Amino acid sequence: MTLHDARPTWPLLALPLALLAGCRLGPDYQAPVQDLPDAWNAPASQAAPSPSTTWWKGFRSAELDGLMADALAGSFDIQAAIARVRQADAQLRVAGGALLPTLSGSAGANWSRGSGARIGGSGGQSQFGITRRTVETRSYNIGPSVSYQLDFWGGLRATQDAAAAGALFSRYDRQTVTMTVLGSVATAWVTALAAQDRLAVAQRNLHDAEEILKAIQARQDAGTASLLDTSQQQTLVAGIRAIVPGLRVQREQQVAALAVLVGRLPERIEVRTGTLTNLILPDVRPGLPSTLLARRPDVAAAEANLIAQNANIRAARAAFFPTISLTGSGGWESAALSNLISPQSVLLNAAASATQTIFDNGRLRGQFEQSRARYDELLADYRKTVVQAFVDVENALTAWRQFSEQERLEREAVATAQRAADIARAQVLAGTLDIVTALQTQTSLFNDLDLLAQARLARVQALVNLYQALGGGWTSGDVLPPEAPIFNGVL
Repeated sequence: MTLHDARPTWPLLALPLALLAGCRLGPDYQAPVQDLPDAWNAPASQAAPSPSTTWWKGFRSAELDGLMADALAGSFDIQAAIARVRQADAQLRVAGGALLPTLSGSAGANWSRGSGARIGGSGGQSQFGITRRTVETRSYNIGPSVSYQLDFWGGLRATQDAAAAGALFSRYDRQTVTMTVLGSVATAWVTALAAQDRLAVAQRNLHDAEEILKAIQARQDAGTASLLDTSQQQTLVAGIRAIVPGLRVQREQQVAALAVLVGRLPERIEVRTGTLTNLILPDVRPGLPSTLLARRPDVAAAEANLIAQNANIRAARAAFFPTISLTGSGGWESAALSNLISPQSVLLNAAASATQTIFDNGRLRGQFEQSRARYDELLADYRKTVVQAFVDVENALTAWRQFSEQERLEREAVATAQRAADIARAQVLAGTLDIVTALQTQTSLFNDLDLLAQARLARVQALVNLYQALGGGWTSGDVLPPEAPIFNGVL
C-alpha cells in the first residue's frame, strides 16, 4: 500500500499492521505531462526516418570514418563517461546488498591463568591457614551469525530504486557524451577542410594578383602604366598574402582540436588535404515532433534523474518510521577443544529490535522537505531540457534551409564574378582596361569565393547540428537497463 502522510506521531500504531504486511511509501512516479508541437515551424519532410547511429557514414569519407572510430575508442570524455557507468553500477550493487541478510562467521579461543586463595586445605603455599592455588581456564567457540533489517516501509527498496535510476542516468549520460564528441569531431573536421578551401582560394588569388602585378610593372617599364597603378596592385597582393598565415593557423587549430577529441597528441594526427566542395551531404529529415523525446539521450537522462529523486523522497518518508532488525547466532562453545563440536556445546541466540527516533529537532523533516524541493528543481530542469530539444531542432532546420539557400546564391555570385574577372584579366594583359576596374573585379571574385567557402562550411555545420539535435540516431532501446528491480516509472 502507499502511505501519503509521513508524520512521526503514528508510526507505532502502524507497526502491528506492518508486521503482517510490509508497506511501500509513496509517491509513485508519474511521468510529467508535456505539451508537444504537432509539426515543425521550419519546413521539413515528415516521411523519412531520423538518422542512424552511424550518421557520419553518409558523408562517404574514409578519413571521417577513421576519426569517428578513433574517437569512440580513445576519447577521454567517453572513457570518463564509461567509468561513471561502472561507478553507478557499483552503487546499485551496494544499495541492493542492504535488502539481503548479512551472514558472518566467527571463531575464537580464550585462555586465562590466575591465582586463588582459600582458608585451610592442603597443597600450595600456606600461611596462617590460607592456601594459594593456580586457576587456569580455557574456552573455544565457533559459529555463524545472521543479521537482517526488515524493509517494512520500503526505504531500502526506494534507495535501490534510486540507484537503479542513477545507473540508467549514467548510461544516458554516456550516450549524450558520445553524441557530443562525435558531433564535435565532425565539426572540427569540416572546419579544417573549410580552412583549407579558403587557403586554396587565397593562394589562387595571390597567384593571379602577382601575375597581374608583373604585367602592370612591365607596362610601367614601357611607359604605358603609372606608378599609382603599380602601387594599387602591390597593395592588393600584400593584403591577400597577409590573409594566408591566419588561414593556416585556423586549419592547424582544428587539427589540434581533433587530437583532443580522439585522445591523441597533436603530432600524431593528420588531416589530409581535402575540400568541402566535393563532399557528399546526406539527406536527413526530422520526422514527427512527437518522436523527438525518444531520440534524445539528454531528455532520457533528465527523466532518470527525476525518477531517482522520486525514489529518494520515498526513502526520506521511510526514515520517519521505526527501524526493525533481526539478529541470530549459533555455534558451539566448550572448555575443551576436543569437545567443541558436540551436542552439549551447541549455543543458539535470536533477537529482534525496533528503533524509533523520538526527537531530532526537525532533522528528518528537513531532509524530507529537501528531497521534495530537489524533485521540483529536477522537474524544472527536465521540462527545460524538453523545450531545448525542440528549440535545437527548429534552429538546426532553419539554419540548414537558410545556409543552403545562401550557398546557392553565393555560387551564382561566384560564377558571375568569375566571368567578369576573366574578361578583366584578359583586357589588362592586352592593355585595354583601366587598372581600377581590373582591381575591382579581382577583389570581388576573391570575396565571393571566400564567402562561398564560408557558406559551404555553415551549411555542413548546420547539417551536423541537425543530426545532434535529432539525437544522432539514438533511441532509448540502445541502452540496456541495469540488472535490478526497476521503479514504477518507465523511461
